[in-house]
Amino acid sequence: MSESFTPYQRRLFVFLSVATFFEGYDFLALTQILPELRKDMSLDQAQAGAMVAFINVGTVIAYLLVRQADRWGRRRVLTWTIAGYTTFTFLTGFAPNVWVFAAFQMIARIFLIGEYATSMVIAAEEFPASRRGMVIGVIAAFSSLGAIVCAGTVPFLVKSPFGWRTVYFVAIVPLVIVGFARRGLRETARFAGQGARPEVRSLLAIWKTPYRKRVLELGAVWFVAYIATQNTVTFWKDYAVTERGLTDAQVGAAIAIAAVGSLPLVFGMGKLMDKIGRRLSAAIVFTVGALGTFGAYTLEGRAELTVALVLAIFAAGAFLPVMNAFTAELFPTEMRGDGFAWTNNLIGRLGYVVSPMVIGHFARDAGWGPVVRLTAIFPLVAIVLVFLLLPETRGRSLEETAAL
Repeated sequence: MSESFTPYQRRLFVFLSVATFFEGYDFLALTQILPELRKDMSLDQAQAGAMVAFINVGTVIAYLLVRQADRWGRRRVLTWTIAGYTTFTFLTGFAPNVWVFAAFQMIARIFLIGEYATSMVIAAEEFPASRRGMVIGVIAAFSSLGAIVCAGTVPFLVKSPFGWRTVYFVAIVPLVIVGFARRGLRETARFAGQGARPEVRSLLAIWKTPYRKRVLELGAVWFVAYIATQNTVTFWKDYAVTERGLTDAQVGAAIAIAAVGSLPLVFGMGKLMDKIGRRLSAAIVFTVGALGTFGAYTLEGRAELTVALVLAIFAAGAFLPVMNAFTAELFPTEMRGDGFAWTNNLIGRLGYVVSPMVIGHFARDAGWGPVVRLTAIFPLVAIVLVFLLLPETRGRSLEETAAL
């Protein structure tokens, strides 16, 4: 029987969901304004791919911030990351050229990923094992909901006098809302119960422990998973406009329909993980992702493309709670932040950073379609790695799942 939430757990659930909602909005903004930005700043596909790759470097640098959650505490890191991503997203709207734009967005990504990773650690530590998957899944789904709001509002925001810049100006909203809400946020009981902690921990400290193997195993899955999911959504709007001849309005409608259609599935992912387990859930998500990626960059009709996009957006949103659950559950409390930082932000995000640059390079001559559809093989590789490398963690306490 599922354990009931305490009043504080209910408030925390809402707080983390709201914070992640705005993270999802900000994160998808670049994808939505890419055609307008390329036109405004005279960028070709290769240059756009290189810019996205540079911005994504911030998701790797976030390693330095995420690992501090094991030293400074989860609450402190979460507070700083929310303030940081809001500030630099807002400043992006004032960027006078592509260099400043990319720099501000790269810094914003550091804080965005720091907030997301810390939220997942807090969720894993503060909620009962029987409902941990549901909580992580719903919080992650709110990121997808934020992305939907972004997709639905961008077509209107870019028509304002400030154009694509307006999309970033509205980012001041989360700082005000979350700034008030964070006052009741506590440190997690597991972290607070550790007692004294060392002031400085070596960057390589986790590699001197038996958990180094888990770092490599989880890092490998994250690496493949990011190649498999992030490029499909990032370049689809540009592909649909330039290679399928759809208008901005048609693309906006397709993305909105696909995002809304996939949302109930993403919200249900957490409960599915608690029911059938993390590994089977991963198999479903990545299989759907492979079909979605291939279809979204192969099919021609608007209806067919939209259906494929539903599958792709679902996979891009649903793989995160599965991998977040694995990562948070497979490390002990004293190195949970460090483990998350190494596997996701360093090893995993290398695929996130390098793949857009590689795809943009080849797409300059071949187009987005022929290049991106080839990445449909990576979700299938991810399934194999999950079953070969990762144990099932469903319904077990963090002390059990972290044990070697």
